[in-house]
Amino acid sequence: MRGPEPWSCGSSKKPARGKQLSDGTPAPPRHNPGVLNQVFTSGAVAPMGATPAVALPLPLAVPRALARAVPHLAAFLPDWHLVPLRQAPPGARLAWLAAVCGAHPPRGRPLLLLSEGPWRAPRFGQRWRALGLVLAASPDGLHDPVALALAGPMARFAGATFGAGEGAARGAAVGAARGGTPGNSPGNAAGNAAGNAAGTAAAAIPAATLGTARDAGAEALAAARQAAPELPAEALARLLAASRFADPFRAQPCSAVAALALLAEWRAAEAANRRIVAATGLEVFKLARMQARLASEAGPPRVFQRGSAALRFAAARGGSVAVWAAAMPAGLPARAAAAGVPLVQVEDGFIRSAGLGVQLAPAQSLVLDAAGAHFDPARPSELERLLAEGDFSPALLARAARLRRRLVQAGITKYNLAGSAPGFLPPPGRRVMLVCGQVEDDASLRRGGGTVRTNQDLLRAARRTDPDAFLVYKPHPDVEAGMRRGAVRPEALAVMADHVASGVPIAPLYALADEVQVMSSLAGFEALLRGKRVVCWGQPFFAGWGLTEDMAPLPRRRRRLGLDEMVAAALILYPRYWDPVTGLPCPVEVFCERLAAMQAPAGPRLPEGLRRRVARASGGWTAWWAAR
Repeated sequence: MRGPEPWSCGSSKKPARGKQLSDGTPAPPRHNPGVLNQVFTSGAVAPMGATPAVALPLPLAVPRALARAVPHLAAFLPDWHLVPLRQAPPGARLAWLAAVCGAHPPRGRPLLLLSEGPWRAPRFGQRWRALGLVLAASPDGLHDPVALALAGPMARFAGATFGAGEGAARGAAVGAARGGTPGNSPGNAAGNAAGNAAGTAAAAIPAATLGTARDAGAEALAAARQAAPELPAEALARLLAASRFADPFRAQPCSAVAALALLAEWRAAEAANRRIVAATGLEVFKLARMQARLASEAGPPRVFQRGSAALRFAAARGGSVAVWAAAMPAGLPARAAAAGVPLVQVEDGFIRSAGLGVQLAPAQSLVLDAAGAHFDPARPSELERLLAEGDFSPALLARAARLRRRLVQAGITKYNLAGSAPGFLPPPGRRVMLVCGQVEDDASLRRGGGTVRTNQDLLRAARRTDPDAFLVYKPHPDVEAGMRRGAVRPEALAVMADHVASGVPIAPLYALADEVQVMSSLAGFEALLRGKRVVCWGQPFFAGWGLTEDMAPLPRRRRRLGLDEMVAAALILYPRYWDPVTGLPCPVEVFCERLAAMQAPAGPRLPEGLRRRVARASGGWTAWWAAR
């Protein structure tokens, strides 16, 4: 019985050669030498803390379907020499993952059985990567790897072995570990057979491949208990001892604690996506990407142009509706409340991409907020609640401090645009004031609070605060690209600005500035990360917590926060990030690593006036239909 192709994750339909997946990523070909070469590499490095049991890696035959489905298989098996099945020497053990290779392995040859077991990673539409695999050796291929792991001689990890009369209890554990229901699961028969056989049904594989005592320690057991709360502690300890874990992004071995923490995040993200059954307010060029970002094991949400159709569809299915926050019609929240349908507002994250959205650079970071939009101070968003009420542990703050240092050292910003360093030097002895413009018709400015609402008014207000400062004006890149409103007349710039930093990335400008003035621009937050004095004329999410000088204070924000608490909430806990390589949700640190290799797209080659009209028409059309 042939298993599903790895790119379909259970679907019988596979993309044709040269086609693309639904999110625009090229579909993998039927034979990908690069993927197979990555899998079939030698690795003689045992897991951290373990000692190899053999001097040379053991040969392990890998079917092509398994190599394609688990391209990071070598990370799970660093002490085996992986070779293609057709090139394997006689007598080599065969790796077999039933979910991919088929339910019936060949008889008569030694097997290394693999199973996700209780560490099953969720599917995000077409996207999936294994995080943990249970390993068990079998001489004849008749046994379930989870049953063998639970029955194996691992008393040093579990504290005791299962006796011959405990087959039924072990069968329930096997069923639960394989994703069934304890006491009434398809794993009971396998568990009974494995438990009541004389001794054990199979010899243990080399000790170096069984995991380490450290991975079966208290911290790992606590993480495993969260991943599989239905299993008893003894079963968890045995499964941990027989499991291998790998980083799906870096394709290298990792600890059980790290893998299970990522598994918990994936399961939470998939559950949140599953609740979103419809979407509206999405521009055409965002549709495929947004469906991929919001996909769950049930598939992507259905997209509607009309907001009323999305509400009816969600109400009939008991789900929620995702809406692009900037395009959300004013009356949609009231209509959704009347229909009993929760709304989830979606916006770009604070480290978005390499390149501009108006030039079709895909957003690799999003925020999904069921309470409100983070840029709208009219009501508290989930981010504001995190900042006002969140409990930030020492470990989280230490992570935030490391992230902050990394962002500053690498010059990472929201758009990460390429460009040359600023071609000017401020006069010696004068304070440098960086004033950051915004898109004047953007929702973050229209709903961002404060009385200063145009870039020209911002320049005028900033100049009044310090007439002697050397004022550097940085236009918003969308405005510079000719796609959005907000250009300041040249004669006004000549009067109010000492220098206009056009066509340069913003990160080098922070190093020159003594202070940064914004309305509600994210540039103020980026300047805070770099230790700059920030003046806010609006009410952005980072204002009002004691870190900025607020010209339009928001009375309800009374808590005083440290910078790392702000970073923890705004960059770690609140947004979601997607790995541009695997297409899966990833930690912010992984995304920052990927940014180093990413390049901004060239964008559409259209005249500036036409580009501006297309952008306005697309946004206006989308918002008009969402209001219907």
